Amino acid sequence: MMRKFKEHDTQNKLKVYQDKTELIRKRNLEAWNDQELQAESLRLQEEAKSGTPLDELLVDAYALVCEAANRKLGLQPYDVQIMAGIALHERFLIEQHTGEGKTLSAVMPAYLNALTGKGVHVLTFNDYLAKRDAEWMGPIYRFLGLTVNSVQAGMSLSEKREAYAKDITYVTAKEAGFDYLRDTIALTEADTVHRTFHYVIVDEADSLLLDEARVPLVISGESASSRSDGILFAEVARQLQQVEHYDYDEFLRNVYLNEAGAAKAESLLGCGNLYDSHNSQLLTSLNCALHVESLLKKDVDYIVRNGKIELIEEYTGRVAENRYLPDGLQFALAAKEGLQWKAGGKILGTITLQHFISLYPRICGMTATAHASAMELEAIYLLQVVRIPSNRPNIRIDHPHRIYTHKEAKLKALVQEISSIHTTGRPILIGTSSVEESDMLAEALAVADVPCHVLNAKNDAEEAEIIAKAGEIGAVTVSTNMAGRGVDIRLGGGNPTQADVAAKLGGLYVIGTHVNESVRIDDQLRGRSGRQGDPGASVFFVSLEDDLMLRFGINKAIRAPRQEGALEEPVLRSKIAHIQRVIMGQNFDIQQELNCYSDMVEDQRRILYEERLGILVGENPMSPSEQRVRLFYFDEFWADHLAYVSYLRESIHLESLASRNPIDEFHAQITQAYEQIPAKINRESANMLVRLGGSNDPAMWEKFGLKSPTSTRTYIINDQYIQNKRSSWNAGTVMAYWIRKILRRVLSPVYKLSKY
Repeated sequence: MMRKFKEHDTQNKLKVYQDKTELIRKRNLEAWNDQELQAESLRLQEEAKSGTPLDELLVDAYALVCEAANRKLGLQPYDVQIMAGIALHERFLIEQHTGEGKTLSAVMPAYLNALTGKGVHVLTFNDYLAKRDAEWMGPIYRFLGLTVNSVQAGMSLSEKREAYAKDITYVTAKEAGFDYLRDTIALTEADTVHRTFHYVIVDEADSLLLDEARVPLVISGESASSRSDGILFAEVARQLQQVEHYDYDEFLRNVYLNEAGAAKAESLLGCGNLYDSHNSQLLTSLNCALHVESLLKKDVDYIVRNGKIELIEEYTGRVAENRYLPDGLQFALAAKEGLQWKAGGKILGTITLQHFISLYPRICGMTATAHASAMELEAIYLLQVVRIPSNRPNIRIDHPHRIYTHKEAKLKALVQEISSIHTTGRPILIGTSSVEESDMLAEALAVADVPCHVLNAKNDAEEAEIIAKAGEIGAVTVSTNMAGRGVDIRLGGGNPTQADVAAKLGGLYVIGTHVNESVRIDDQLRGRSGRQGDPGASVFFVSLEDDLMLRFGINKAIRAPRQEGALEEPVLRSKIAHIQRVIMGQNFDIQQELNCYSDMVEDQRRILYEERLGILVGENPMSPSEQRVRLFYFDEFWADHLAYVSYLRESIHLESLASRNPIDEFHAQITQAYEQIPAKINRESANMLVRLGGSNDPAMWEKFGLKSPTSTRTYIINDQYIQNKRSSWNAGTVMAYWIRKILRRVLSPVYKLSKY
């Protein structure tokens, strides 16, 4: 009933948008000369800045953009693009199929909301798209009297400040977030780049708002010295055997030492009781080493390139630039590969993408795949999803999954299918689960005399060139999920003659070698085919030995004998769909639980930052020395608070032993700690001002250390392993852990027993 209600509500919205689109079309401006159009744009700016509601200016503004797009770029927006633009202005998250022109759809609300002079941000998936879209759509904005630019990683402070001062700024969500963190520790207003946030359009919104929402952006001080003592723990971890020495949790997300494993480790390390309090750091290091040895796989979770470890993004298969595991895990991973890891310095500030994006008063977004996660988007961001009709009907054929009993049968069937289709000349795109699988499939195709292009994290720099050829006649492209975002594969590679031939062959044939945890990621791969009414097809090959099937025990539940051909039981497909729904629900529950911890910390940060910002911009008269001193101690004690929060979050789940709610206890303890910060700031500031003797000489500030860190670095923490770890600590696990620890501590000295 709820689904029907939402569908009815959506249809009503689309009818309103269609009516407004007709009004915009009636505002035919073809007869106006350029000067008249520009004068109209100036009038709209004056109206918006004088307080006229933007809703009242929408029809005139969108009509202007449509005409400007036609004159400057030769693009005439479709009705569905205008409808999408209206929904974006009304702060909805729109689902618009691949190839439907989201970039142009976003120009209309961006222009309208920039008329106020308060600035508009368009958050893109990567630097390339930010630069491309700003340059591509720039002539429309400039013709209408607005300014536009993009922010790129590596820009100077002045270049970034200038770019953010434009009416419309294209920038990646991560770079905008890092710039915000740098602003939060600036000691002078001149060192900040952002202005007050106003309106944001989030491109590839489901990825940024859900898949990477929990990703913490971090700014830290100077890195500590390199560490190399992890080799010992890596060697110990390699000598431990599954079942005999350690066990996995239900879904293979975590690994735990058992009694025999603890005894074996104690023998190898010569450390005595592993669970004694003085061995806590040693135990942590060993657990990290065991985790990376047993759960992190080279060419699946990470690659080693040019002597460095590079993590791979789970949802895209791309190298996760400037991303690290939490220090302990990253250090252990480096030791596993025989490399050194330069540990991070003191964390000065951190914010998740979810919290950063929520700083904007007006949020909207667009993506090709959002409907499957509509409930999560509404629960977290209060964003409702509106599905925009396609300009032309989608005629892509989505075939049922082909399911095999074992991986070898699946690989053989894959190669046969690809070889057979390739002989016709039809272009094929294959989406694989990892670098390892993409390389393995490419080797198998080479043996079958099928030439292919490989796109994975090892050659991600060639992505644009490889994808541009993926729709050509005879093309076979083997890719990880990295071809799923910000890419529009054109039949025939953009050549009209080739496009006609490719269309007659059936269009782009998309093959998935596995199903993903999220249906949205599957849909992203499917969406590479069938753009703008093109023909196309998709199919997924699955084996009961795939990781997802093993994790949920489908291989045990289905007692099918090994066979070469595909299984025909329809119930299997419904089982897979059920698994995906379960995992999406689990991930949502984990995110909600983690929000209970992080939301209060973010609330504390915002309160403290507002007070800090008031000091920075001089809202209250203060001498320069007092301003510098107070800003310094704001940052000093907030960094200490973050360190305490991090420590607390690692152990707070043990509060359940005392029948206390861990989240309530966490809130109580960080509240108590936070309430002490103002007194600490006042006390230390007063002491320092006495030492300075009221001097406003910057040289004196330097002498007493009242300065920004000599160097900082920004990076992303891949905390999915922490999330999984916390979510798996139930009361039974905690109780077993502490019983074992207590027994070892109490009984070992008496009975000389090392196995307890």
